[in-house]
Amino acid sequence: MNLAEQGERASEPPLRRARLQFHGPRIALALGLAVFTYLLFPASPAVDFPVYEVGSVASDNVIAPFAFSVPKTESELTKERDAAAATVEPVFDYVPAALDSTRRQFATLTQAIDAAATDPRNPVLAIQQASAAQGITLTAPEAAYLAQVRKRSALFSAVQRVFERWLVSGVASRGSLDNVRGDLILRIGKDERRVSSDSVQTFSMLVSRARLIHPDPTSVVGDGIYSRLLGALFHPTIIPDGAATELRRDDIRRSVPTAKYEVRVGEKIIGANEVVGREEHDKLRALHDAVDQRRATERAARRVIGAIMFNALIISLLGLTVLIFRPAVYRNLRWLLMFALATMVVLVGATIIGHARPVHPELIPVTIAAVVLSALFDQRISMIAVMVIATLIGGQSVFRGTNALFINLVGGAVAAFSVRVVTRRNQTYLWIFAVAAAYLTTAIAIGLTLDLPGHDIFISAGYGALNAVVSVLLALLLLPVAESFTGIETDLTLLEWSDLNRPLMQRLSLEAPGTYAHTIAIANLAEAAARAIGANALLARVGAYYHDIGKIARPQYFVENQAKGRNPHDKLKPGTSAQIIRNHVREGLEMAEEHKLPRALRAFITEHHGTGSIAYFLEKAKERDATAPDPGDYTYPGPLPQTAETAVVMLADGVEAATRVLGDPTPAKIRDVVGHIVKQRIEQGQLREAPLTLKQIDIVKEEFVRVLSGMYHNRIDYPTSSGGVTSEFASV
Repeated sequence: MNLAEQGERASEPPLRRARLQFHGPRIALALGLAVFTYLLFPASPAVDFPVYEVGSVASDNVIAPFAFSVPKTESELTKERDAAAATVEPVFDYVPAALDSTRRQFATLTQAIDAAATDPRNPVLAIQQASAAQGITLTAPEAAYLAQVRKRSALFSAVQRVFERWLVSGVASRGSLDNVRGDLILRIGKDERRVSSDSVQTFSMLVSRARLIHPDPTSVVGDGIYSRLLGALFHPTIIPDGAATELRRDDIRRSVPTAKYEVRVGEKIIGANEVVGREEHDKLRALHDAVDQRRATERAARRVIGAIMFNALIISLLGLTVLIFRPAVYRNLRWLLMFALATMVVLVGATIIGHARPVHPELIPVTIAAVVLSALFDQRISMIAVMVIATLIGGQSVFRGTNALFINLVGGAVAAFSVRVVTRRNQTYLWIFAVAAAYLTTAIAIGLTLDLPGHDIFISAGYGALNAVVSVLLALLLLPVAESFTGIETDLTLLEWSDLNRPLMQRLSLEAPGTYAHTIAIANLAEAAARAIGANALLARVGAYYHDIGKIARPQYFVENQAKGRNPHDKLKPGTSAQIIRNHVREGLEMAEEHKLPRALRAFITEHHGTGSIAYFLEKAKERDATAPDPGDYTYPGPLPQTAETAVVMLADGVEAATRVLGDPTPAKIRDVVGHIVKQRIEQGQLREAPLTLKQIDIVKEEFVRVLSGMYHNRIDYPTSSGGVTSEFASV
């Protein structure tokens, strides 16, 4: 074995460890998401018996492998129990003791009034006092009426006849039978008999019959006493037994079967190519639950492992896609976490929807993930992520046999493609409309295929429209949090920072007006060039706004802010001047931190000079000092531009400053200057880490020449006599 082979073998273990350290956390993230999915959907996703929706066509025969029951829903069971309880006849008891109480009270009252009527002093008052002692209040005329022996005897005899004649056979109180229809159970001692409620006398009927034997019906006073005595002495002999009635109702409630259907072993539930009805759907659902319950107790560990593997295999498809087509995303663990978090949000929503009956897959919020991922990354990777999420959810047991996969594939893909560059708030309406239209289309397609009624299609489309509105609005609420988590700024954030009225821009315009003008010019150059090469033009413009904010700390030390003939560097050593110039990068970062500038914009502060040298003061130092100065003291800290946008701003910064020194900036001279600056940056190696091709650099140069030529175009001299200004203008 030669030394080269030994070296290769020695390097293999560290390389493997490095790969494991790199891929390990990402594999763990995928497994964690698979476990999370299993916890939300513990039923095995790979079921043998799918649950077909009502109206769908079964693809295979489904035969019951064992006997099972189809339970009624809670609402169905409650409704049937209440209906059964309503059929129970109410129980009434015959109470002979009530008649005895009436007899005793009547005898006591008559004896007291008879004795009071013989009072020689004032029989009327004595009768009033005697009746009051028995709980009956009489007026003076009524007491005088009873003081007459003949009338009193006739009245008492009639009352006694009423009670003895009708109360003995059973009389219920007024209102006790108002809610009773049909028959009732009358218990007399230990015997029970069913009687019609219409045949049971009530107190109202007793009073009506009592009038037939009224002793003095023409007397108003006598009629009042007669009615009052009947009411005061009446005790119902038939009374309702609520406890017994409710006990019988409870018994019949318990007797209602909890199963809607009983399925036998080998019974065909649904045949191939048959349309699934409500009964077949309920049986399939019950079979699905019974299978899950059996598997929960049989080989539980294997079932759990299999379910997690099922989920992990689907999730790994997204990981492999990102690894192959978006390696930059795969390298950033925080970005991968964003994909996982978006998936988890959708899974939680799907879990909530899955517990509803019936299941409405149109409400699964897959649009949230589509909008967030498209806004942060790009439409293609968002669409792939949505497809994986839809497959993951559609494969779960609760959604098998439904159209969840098809509905969410279409809705999610349309949402992913509809979200492009987010620059205006009214784009939200377009997203909502596009997603709602996608759900409407799926509802119509499914409805026509399954021959569903128009009402069902309308409801499905309505749920989809509701999902579109809620999901898009929630996605917009979550987007700022997602931006902060990933460090990716959308165009909405960049537009907020493009406002020139922000405090940093206001300070720059007031404290360093020359730098401000330089910044605006660079922004115009960078935006045009970035747009021409397909880079983010808005990011380039906004990054240019903030690339020199560090100059606010010491604006007078930068040439664009100096009055003519006044240069504070003339009194400083070259090293000190270079340090001041160099420090505007550090001071810019401090200001960015203070004002919470987005990370994407901070890159322009550090990268717009790269690691270039502060050549002017380096040359002065070489001229002044005998010893050679340290080049590191006259070099910007870097890093080199890492993106096309920061590289374009670097080139624009150098080109704009160089063209300012031209006395006669003709297009030819501008082209030469632009070519010189760009060539210089390339030779210095400042663009070696930027993702720019030579063709793109040529396009950038052409855009610089075009914009600068427009900025420095010649103007004609207007005659002084007309108030104009010429090239030889001098104030008088």
